[in-house]
Parts: sequence; C-alpha cells; structure tokens
Amino acid sequence: MPTETHGGRRHPVRVLLYLLLLGLLTSAVVLLGPSLLSGLRIEGGSLLGIAECTVQTSEGEVGLDRDEAQLATTAVALLARGMDAPDISGIDEAVLKRLTGGPSEDAGPSLTCRGSAASDLQEQQLTATGLTPRAEQLRESMTEVFGSQSLGGFAHGGVGQGHGADSTHYDGRAIDIFFRPVAEENRREGWILAHWLVAHAEDLNIQYVIFDDRFWSTHISRGQWHNYDAPEPSNEILRHLDHVHVDVLGGDADSTP
Repeated sequence: MPTETHGGRRHPVRVLLYLLLLGLLTSAVVLLGPSLLSGLRIEGGSLLGIAECTVQTSEGEVGLDRDEAQLATTAVALLARGMDAPDISGIDEAVLKRLTGGPSEDAGPSLTCRGSAASDLQEQQLTATGLTPRAEQLRESMTEVFGSQSLGGFAHGGVGQGHGADSTHYDGRAIDIFFRPVAEENRREGWILAHWLVAHAEDLNIQYVIFDDRFWSTHISRGQWHNYDAPEPSNEILRHLDHVHVDVLGGDADSTP
C-alpha cells in the first residue's frame, strides 16, 4: 500500500491513524453486519443507497424508502375497500399492481422491509381490552385503514390458553386477523394486510408477522420473508393459513418511562 508523502518525506503517524481507522471500520462491519448499515440512513433510503423496502414485481425488484412503502400499502388497502386513497402518482405502477394482486402464479409475499427494532421501550401491562397499549395502538391503526376485521387472540382480562407455551398472546401483545376460509382470494387479502404491517413495523413497534407458512421479523435486519415451521399437529391454524398473526415488542422492565 503506498504511503502519503510530502516533499519526499513520509508521515508515519498519519499512515498509522489511517490504518487504525480502517481497522476499526472493518471490525465494526464484521461484528455488526447489516444492523450497522441499516442504522446509518441517508435521505430517501439507507447507507450506500440500499433500499429500506423492496417489492418484487413482474418487471423485477423495485426499491422503496419506508415512507413510499407505507404510502403504497395504505393506498392499496383503501382502494381494495372502495375508499379514497392518498396520492400515489409517484409510486411505480408495477409496484401498485403487484401489491394489489400479488404474484400471478400464486398468492404470496411481494414486499419486505429491513428490520429495525427499538431498544428503549418500556415494558407494558394489559389494559381493559386485554391488549397492551402498544398492541392497542396497532389494532386502532389497522382499523383506520382496513375497517372492521375478524380479530382474535386477545380478550378482556387476557387469555390463558389456546396458544403455545411462550406465546405473546398471553402477554396481550399479539393479535390474529382471520381470513377464512382458506382460499386464493382470502390469501391475497391477507397478504395486503401482511405487507401493510411490515411497511409500518418501525412506527408501530411490530415484532413478528406470520402468515401463509411465512414469517417476517424486525429482529432480522436484512428483512425478507422466511419459511415458518409450524408445530405439530400441522394444520391450517398452526401454519397460519387462515389468519395473519402480528405481535409488538415487549419492552424492558428496566427502561425509563
């Protein structure tokens, strides 16, 4: 590696500082990986132009910033209900087409966003609805966009059975949104909601979205949908074929309110 010179003389201190800085940056990238890059954002996206969200269209992958993803998924949901939608003239038509109809061959995920979990949330207790305040805010936000839905997984006073041993339903942090019976049209409607949840995950402190044998997690900084391994006995409910599961972050009991 060439060293910087001035007037024919080397500057070892300057070179040493440069090598030290380079070593620190390399170590940080190795240790923190994508989480470091996703946390360093620039206007309109993230560091190095890496899109916060992507939509897989018939014409290829299209990158969106988080605001664009929220706008697109909200507009698609409202238009599906026959309601007025916000101005989406700046959104690629191929994106809107894919988010509305889904993949042509089979219903499935089309949009994903990078995970970004807040680390300073306070732990919350159940409210009268059987949900924590964060989960209740999520329910209200969904209702504003999707209207009345078939909901489950929570009840006044909380729920104590019907889910896995460590389920977030018992903490009042989870909501199930049903799309029954399992059919192509209902699956496509379920994915419209699932995409909206992922696009708004950062604002609503969403932790997991599970639907149709797939899951998305805010703890996975690269985003993407992953295969969901349902517990036995594998059926429509446990595989989340008939409902979208969404839960919010629990927070830390030691965090300052």
